This record gives sequence, C-alpha cells and structure tokens, in this order.
Amino acid sequence: MKDGELDSVDRHILYYLQQDARGTSSSDIAEKLDLSASTVRTRLNKLEESGIVRGYHIDIDYDLAGYPLYTKIVCTARVPERDELGRKAREIRGVTAVREIMTGERNVYVNAIGRDHDDLDRINRELDELGLEIIDEQLIRDEHVCPYRGFLDPEEDPEADEQ
Repeated sequence: MKDGELDSVDRHILYYLQQDARGTSSSDIAEKLDLSASTVRTRLNKLEESGIVRGYHIDIDYDLAGYPLYTKIVCTARVPERDELGRKAREIRGVTAVREIMTGERNVYVNAIGRDHDDLDRINRELDELGLEIIDEQLIRDEHVCPYRGFLDPEEDPEADEQ
C-alpha cells in the first residue's frame, strides 16, 4: 500500500472481510487469492495500522436480543456544535449509531433501540435536552448490510455471473 492507495490484493482482502470478518481467516482469503496466509496477515496488519480497517463489528438482531423497536431519529444541529452533540448522543443508553451529515438541515442521524415506546421516548427527550432538534423519526423493520463490491474490478467479481 502506497500513500493510502489500495492495490488489487488489498481491495480483495477488504472485500472478503466485509462478507464475514469473524468467520473469514487469513488462510481463507489466502486460498481465494492464491497467496500465503502470512502475506494476507501482513497486508491486513498494514490496513489496520493505516486506519483503513478501523475495527470488526458484530451484526446483532436486536429484535431477537429483546429490543424489538429499532428507530432512526433525524435531527438538526448547528454546524459548530454537530460534532460535540454527536459525541454526546453516542453516550445515551439505547443509541447504537450516530451519523453526521455534511450539509442540510437534517444533519445528524441517530439509530436507537428500545424494548418499548417508553425507551424511545426517553431517548428522544435526552437528545432534545442535548440540543438536537428532532425533525423525523422512522421505525425500522430490518437493516441489511452488504459488502462494497466496488473494491473488485467487474471482471474479478465472483458474483457478477449470478446477476
């Protein structure tokens, strides 16, 4: 990796990790790329050290875990306060993610979970007390995350033939 530019091997490693980081070993990726496992581990270490790979996250079915209400709360924050309010919002019990949007009135998105409507009402009150103006709230039925296939060139995409 040179100056943050990813080569084909790095892009493939990222692609395969996105599919199932927990269940995919360096050896699994090495086999797919016809490389040694140590080469893949070295590359992965460099991707982690550079900050490109920031972590490995668990995918939780909140409904099965006892939190049947999953909501996206769309807020507005004054631009100079957006970063600080977003940081404080992450500390609220039940908040699972905060996205800061660069432009527009709807510039902070908060994902939250709850056991009941009282949980969601409490989260909304705490967001309001922080100074975030709630514009909209959307109850989410389910969320599906998929790997970014743009890491692969179209001729390298193993799933391209399936479409």
